[in-house]
Order: sequence, then structure tokens, then C-alpha cells
Amino acid sequence: MTTELRRLRNYINGEFRDAADGRTIEVVNPATGEVYATSPLSGQADVDAAMDAAAAAFPAWRDTTPAERQKVLLKIADAFEERAEDLIAAESENTGKPLGLTRSEEIPPMVDQIRFFAGAARMLEGRSAGEYMEGMTSIVRREPVGVCAQVAPWNYPMMMAVWKFAPALAAGNTVVIKPSDTTPASTVLIAEIIGAIVPKGVFNVLCGDRDTGRAMVEHPIPAMASITGSVRAGMQVAESAAKDVKRVHLELGGKAPVVVFEDTDIPKAVEDIAVAGYFNAGQDCTAATRVLVHESIHDEFVAALAKAAADTKTGAPDDEDVLYGPLNNANQLKQVSGFIERLPAHAKVEAGGHQVGEKGYFYAATVVSGLKQDDEIIQKEVFGPVITVQSFRDEAQALEWANGVEYALASSVWTKDHARAMRMSKNLDFGCVWINTHIPLVAEMPHGGFKKSGYGKDLSSYGFDDYTRVKHVMTSLDA
Repeated sequence: MTTELRRLRNYINGEFRDAADGRTIEVVNPATGEVYATSPLSGQADVDAAMDAAAAAFPAWRDTTPAERQKVLLKIADAFEERAEDLIAAESENTGKPLGLTRSEEIPPMVDQIRFFAGAARMLEGRSAGEYMEGMTSIVRREPVGVCAQVAPWNYPMMMAVWKFAPALAAGNTVVIKPSDTTPASTVLIAEIIGAIVPKGVFNVLCGDRDTGRAMVEHPIPAMASITGSVRAGMQVAESAAKDVKRVHLELGGKAPVVVFEDTDIPKAVEDIAVAGYFNAGQDCTAATRVLVHESIHDEFVAALAKAAADTKTGAPDDEDVLYGPLNNANQLKQVSGFIERLPAHAKVEAGGHQVGEKGYFYAATVVSGLKQDDEIIQKEVFGPVITVQSFRDEAQALEWANGVEYALASSVWTKDHARAMRMSKNLDFGCVWINTHIPLVAEMPHGGFKKSGYGKDLSSYGFDDYTRVKHVMTSLDA
């Protein structure tokens, strides 16, 4: 018996539609490896239609008051709570994530983040009017930038969509957002939810592949392009956007160092680091994947971490006893496996290092020790449930190795020495430094990196400001 595939559709100008030329992409459930839906493979005609809709809707949305936009965002947050189980089901089918963890770890922060930006809509920062030249009064206006082209990743499809549309809409922009080609289902559902609340054209969803995203960024209408994705994709977006001087917001890869000093509470650190490294199958740019541990406690720490990895379970979404689900797609499974297969002879796999099961893209929680600073697995982002361990001699060496990669998104320091923690947090070249913890995020604080991890901030008032522009208005007092 053949099961009919679900048919996902674009959302443009307040209505769901297929791609103009009828092309589709098969969507696979990574927990089973089976196709469960088709989504549009949007082309230039679809991109044109979505951009035209967003541009037509922009003047009226821009001119709404902050209070009106706040009310809309609060309604969206309420609707997300009301449709939580539908969103959880769609996201789990998208990604294979555990249902329980998606319910507890994603829905509450998403709703909170939308409500935060609802408040931010009414807190447009500006300097007071003043006479900086005799006979002239100056004021500063903070305005929306216009149409925003946004590309979300496959590791957190729902949450990253929130991080993009919430500040953009709060600031008065209109949005065309593209989910990953492997995870469109939850974003299409979000379109259904938001579409019932905002005017048509304010929020649009385009499904498609890299070429669809490229066409969005290269389109003449958007004033800003925002992407969460790989370094390579970010570089391509920046290059394309430069041709017509678009604003660019990039949240790219990560290779977070986790620096563990000799005075650390080893059992607690191991427990917390294992969760921060393996949550979401390690498919997180901030994941605790690169541990640097002082040589005096190295062996004890590695043994404890290997045991924690062996005790960490992966499995089906409805299994309540698992920490994480599958890798997102077959290519990602191949990538993670490849890093382990190419390990140098001096490396040692302490735990895991293999696929789990014959169905889906599950991979065991893995620990690799004995590594050198220039090894591939230290320098490149694995984006899987793999934690590497290096042994350092002193604080200076730890800092040198921690900073010695091309990424600069997140990091953590584990020590009871306050002065040392402050020195490390000052000198670590990363957009976030956690002390004796790793991975918590709050809506009020900025998230974003340096170097090849990109630029611009998500969350916080800084993230809100990224979706605005500043205009100086000067008035003659003699007129």
C-alpha cells in the first residue's frame, strides 16, 4: 500500500501556492530515512512574486505604530502556544528531534523570544533632540530597513525562524523567509499561524534549495539579507549582497572551546559538558564540542566523559529516554562519519564513533582524545555528537589553542578561580563566553560571533537594532 505524501506549499501574499513551474523536492524524515512530503522547488518567478508582495505590504506595515506591532507579535506568541503540539509534531518530523525535549526546550524560549521583541518594538532607541549647530535642531529617527530576505538553517528550523522574523516584524520590516530544503514543514506551519494574524504580504515563506536562496539574496528588492548557515554559504551571501550594497546579517559556524582547569568540579563539569555537546545531536553552532583540559586532570576527565557518552542515548522521537535524535540528513551522516574515518593515528576514540541502527541517521555520542591543534577535527566544524579532548599545560597554552581556529562564536571556561575566569573571558576571542556553564541563552542577551562565525547579533536589543536604520533630521529654527 502506497502512502500519499504530504504536499507543502509556499506562502506568498497571504495564500498558499505551489511553485510556479510545479517543481518539487522530496522531504525525508531523518528518524526513518523515508520520504514523507514534497515541498516546492521555488524558482525566479516565485522569488519575484514573494518580493513584490513584501514590497507592496511594506509601506503600510512600516507606518503601523510600535504599539500596533507589539499587539500583533503578542498574538503570534499566543498562537504559538495554542498550536504548540502541532509545531512540535511538524518539527519532530522535520528533524527527528525527541518530542518531549522539543516541547520543553524549544517552545517556551520561542514564545518568550517573540514576546521580548514585542516589547522591543516599543523601545526604539534614539538620542534626544538638541541644537548641535546654532539655529538648528537635530533629531534622530530609527526606521525599518525594508524587505528582509532571510534564510534559516535545518538544525533549529522553528527557533531560527523566530530569531529572524520576530525582530524584523517588530521593527516594521516585511519578510521573505526560506527554510532549509530538508526542513520546510514547521516553517510552512508557522506561515499558516502568522498568516491569520498579519496583513497579507508582511510574512512570506519560500521553499526551495540553494539556488532559491541565492535568487532571494540577489533580488533587487530586499534591503537586507540574513542567513544562519555554513561559513561557505555566508561568504556567498556576502559576495552576492555586495553587488547592490545590501545589508548582511550572518550567523555562521562555530567550534566552541571548553576550557577546563584543574580546580574544576569534574563530575559536574562532565555532566554539563556532555549535555551541551550532545544535545540536538551536536548540531548546534555553540555546542560544547572542543574540550581543552588541564594535563593534571586529563585522564580522569576523559574517563568520566567517555562514560557519560556511553550512557547517552539517541533514538526515536517518541522515546522519552533519549537526549537527542538523528543527524538531519544523509549528507550530514556522511560528513560526521568522515571525520572519524579520517582521524590521524595519534587520535583515540574513547567512546562511540559509529552509526546507530540501520534505519535513519543516528550516530553514537562520541569522544576522541589524543588530538593535536592542527588536526582536521579540531580545526573544522563536525556538527555532530562528537566531543574532542586536548590536554593543555598552562593558561597561556589553553588560550592560544582556544583562539586558534577560524570560528569565534561561543566558548566556556570552567574554574573556581574568579580572577582566572575574568582573564580568560577578556582574552577569549568569541562572541559569547560562559563561565562554569555552557549553552544557556536568554532573549535579553545578544548571540553572534566574530571572525568566520559572521557578524550581526540575534536576540536582544542589539539584534533588534540590526533590523533598523538611523536617519538624521535637521530643522532650521529660523524657518
